[in-house]
Amino acid sequence: MIDLHMHSTFSDGELIPAEVVSRAIHAGYTHLAITDHADPSNLEYVLERMVHVCNELRGKVDAKIYPGVEITHVPPRLIAPLAILARRRGAKVVLVHGETIVEPVPPGTNLAAIKAGVDILAHPGLITEAEVRLAKKAGVYLEITARKGHSLANGHVAALAVKCGAELVYNTDSHSPGDFTPWHSALRIIRGAGLSGRDARRMQKNAMALVEGRR
Repeated sequence: MIDLHMHSTFSDGELIPAEVVSRAIHAGYTHLAITDHADPSNLEYVLERMVHVCNELRGKVDAKIYPGVEITHVPPRLIAPLAILARRRGAKVVLVHGETIVEPVPPGTNLAAIKAGVDILAHPGLITEAEVRLAKKAGVYLEITARKGHSLANGHVAALAVKCGAELVYNTDSHSPGDFTPWHSALRIIRGAGLSGRDARRMQKNAMALVEGRR
């Protein structure tokens, strides 16, 4: 299983990176990205340390680990330059914390993330059809999430993605030991969003294409 959105103690996660990896592997993950929350105050520091951790663990654990970042709650006009900086500092996966319905994310975040060409727009809430069509054109993946609260809009995101032909990925947005979902649990969440097992497999292929640079 592939999961490209989770957090460690470098932001608001409960686990140090090595334990994130350990628990993810125990849940059956083969590829994962640790994507801690970042803004201008900490992005470079977080990525420097996460790149170091991933390098140290590479080849020593039974999963491939990628350094990433989730640009979070910043003014929309900062998203594009922060995404560029994140890639320069070694981020393999760049997410933006989308306009979830359970947090006061700045309006315009979804559109700015799509225009910036980030990899994944996380839990985009009540994203508009026009934005979904733009995400398809820009090659930005939309997230179906296991995260409590954020997942309330999964059905809306899934329905628009299917209608518009936009691509999806499934992530857990794990923060705590109990957040990692084995594949059978992931399938239930994906089906609960109105999608099929075939859609689930495509979402995993999308995630693999992202980390392998094939998208």
